[in-house]
Amino acid sequence: MSPISRRDLFGAAAGFAAVAATPRLVFAQAAPAAPAAPAGPFKVPALGYAFNALEPHIDAGTMEIHNTRHHQAFVTNLNNFAKDNPQIADKPVAEVLGNLNAVPEAIRTGVRNSMGGHANHAMFWEIMGPSGGQPASDVLEAINRDLGGVDKMKSDFNAAGLRVFGSGWVFITVARDGKLAIEMRPGQDNPMMDGKRALLGNDVWEHAYYLNYQNRRGDYLTAWWNTVNWTRITERYAAAKAGTLST
Repeated sequence: MSPISRRDLFGAAAGFAAVAATPRLVFAQAAPAAPAAPAGPFKVPALGYAFNALEPHIDAGTMEIHNTRHHQAFVTNLNNFAKDNPQIADKPVAEVLGNLNAVPEAIRTGVRNSMGGHANHAMFWEIMGPSGGQPASDVLEAINRDLGGVDKMKSDFNAAGLRVFGSGWVFITVARDGKLAIEMRPGQDNPMMDGKRALLGNDVWEHAYYLNYQNRRGDYLTAWWNTVNWTRITERYAAAKAGTLST
């Protein structure tokens, strides 16, 4: 083997330095597009505002993924169930969820999860907006009467949201007589399963907040109140007392 000269060593060192100084090219992989939604009787309702409309409280990325992928997955599942079981689309969602024992046993759990998720999210998008306002009129009166006032309502609602183990929802339910109550539900269960209606509700699955809040569910629950559309809540309250609230 021939000896290595000082010139060879210096040349090799220069070559290594040049390679080290060369910027590395990083190829970012684009996120896969959401799958095309199959045709069927169930659809994700129009959002009604831009994905970034609720920032900084809920970021645009979370809203887009939550709406176009998570909610769409529930709708896709329902449309697949409906291909062979059209009866689940022939009745109002509230009627199906309120009588799950009438759903064929083979698809009952799937319908419970997917239709519950569809109903929960349809309500969720509806009761939020970029200009939330404050509770007023009959809703404010009911909050003061049944939930101890606005501040106590928020504190108790947030505490309930923190007590949900794993994934689920926290709701304020409304009875036909207008009485309000705070309830927690696991998974994608919905108050309609017990013949009740949700005046409003917050999603405490991690996909609803993790991009921005990571494990700080409490911070998310507190910030979320800034997104509540109280004008729409007032309309839902009136509909509940009239017996026409369907979601």
